[in-house]
Amino acid sequence: MRWIHLSSVVTLIGGIFYARFVMTPAGQGLSPDARTALDEGAAGRFRPVVFTAIAGLVLSGIYNFLAKPGHSVLYHMLFGFKMLLALHVFSVAILVTAPKNPRRARQLFGAAISGLTIILISAYLKGIN
Repeated sequence: MRWIHLSSVVTLIGGIFYARFVMTPAGQGLSPDARTALDEGAAGRFRPVVFTAIAGLVLSGIYNFLAKPGHSVLYHMLFGFKMLLALHVFSVAILVTAPKNPRRARQLFGAAISGLTIILISAYLKGIN
């Protein structure tokens, strides 16, 4: 189940980074109509990927958490913080795929920062586990 979790993380966070740091700058040189068409097309194609990755993360995350009980207080505290950030990434990933979203670039940047923070916390949790 861990490979499902890691694959889902790579897909979701990687897609967010690609959308923010590759697609958004690439669209800056286009006309407003062409940029809108590019953004809407990319968001529409990313939507099923987002929902699949979220489902994979939630299901494999629950399994991974319950498979090894008896975590420390520090682990639970950091895990709770990680879950709040994950909810932020999930909600923003869904919001950025909505049609005609004028704040897409800003939301993607916030989700990218949260995603990196989650990865750092996860690496630390793996070390103390």
